[in-house]
Amino acid sequence: MKCPFCNRDNTRVVDSRPVEDTNSIRRRRMCDACGRRFTTYEKVETIPLTVIKKDQTREQYSRSKIQDGVLRACYKRPVPIEKIEEMMDQVEVEIFNTEDKEISSSRIGEIVMEHLKEIDAVAYVRFASVYREFKDVSTFMEELKKFLN
Repeated sequence: MKCPFCNRDNTRVVDSRPVEDTNSIRRRRMCDACGRRFTTYEKVETIPLTVIKKDQTREQYSRSKIQDGVLRACYKRPVPIEKIEEMMDQVEVEIFNTEDKEISSSRIGEIVMEHLKEIDAVAYVRFASVYREFKDVSTFMEELKKFLN
């Protein structure tokens, strides 16, 4: 690892510890040349994942796209951001555990809805209404009846 201060590559690790709530390791390093310290993070590299959209186009997986949808669904709901982050981590674990290089956006949506249902019913229905493209009130009511049963 090169030192960001003097650009020499003789650095050593002085401290290593896992980062809470993520699958990464925080390393404190010290440069033997200039004596300065800096921090690096090491994270497991995941398989690049391609999402097959409804119109059959393909794009690279993006956590932020899913997270934006979940945040919109949870808008003005009593759901702490920590709970959303935890849910997003669980969703990603489930997505990447399929070990496929491609996954359909509909499968991702189903996974997200399964997790949202456990967190907040209103957020779940909001997400489902956009994801499933409810055309009228009757389809909306059918989804609500699932909660009443």
